Amino acid sequence: MPTSIAEGKDWSLERFKAVQPDTVVDVGPGEGTYAKLFRPEHKGIWWTAIEVHAPYVKRFRLKSTKTRAMYDEIHVEDAREAADHLFHRDLVIFGDVLEHMPREDAVALLQRAEAAGAWNILVSLPIVEAPQGEVDGNPHEEHVHHWDADDMDQVLAGLGGRVERYRGETLGVWWWSRRA
Repeated sequence: MPTSIAEGKDWSLERFKAVQPDTVVDVGPGEGTYAKLFRPEHKGIWWTAIEVHAPYVKRFRLKSTKTRAMYDEIHVEDAREAADHLFHRDLVIFGDVLEHMPREDAVALLQRAEAAGAWNILVSLPIVEAPQGEVDGNPHEEHVHHWDADDMDQVLAGLGGRVERYRGETLGVWWWSRRA
């Protein structure tokens, strides 16, 4: 679904406040959960979105609002095919998106973000069985891979750097940082 539960959001917000990034890419923003949560905490950030499902851009007003756009730049494409430079950001957010692709694609995407120069990576995903098919005509909402929290621990540890994690009842949330 283009939404996310509240679990782990306060934890993520505390890390965001500590880092104060100036550039963010939100992969699969859906309704813009992280932009809504983080934007008020730090003004002047350049927000980029990579959204695979074009109807969400209009439906959730990701680009145009009367006062301010949620995102400064939007790329309607599959993140697996996006240009590497889009991942060269202070923060790359994979919020409830990696479960929508095969594990090997998700791992490759995380590795690409690190190799492209991401300073911090936020990952949030279900750590319980959460079957889901197409939602509102969007086939990209299907849950393709069920992640085990220990598996994501290992994947992110393999990137080097420092990894912090939050394990909730439903979601696991990780903050990877290039700084050890």
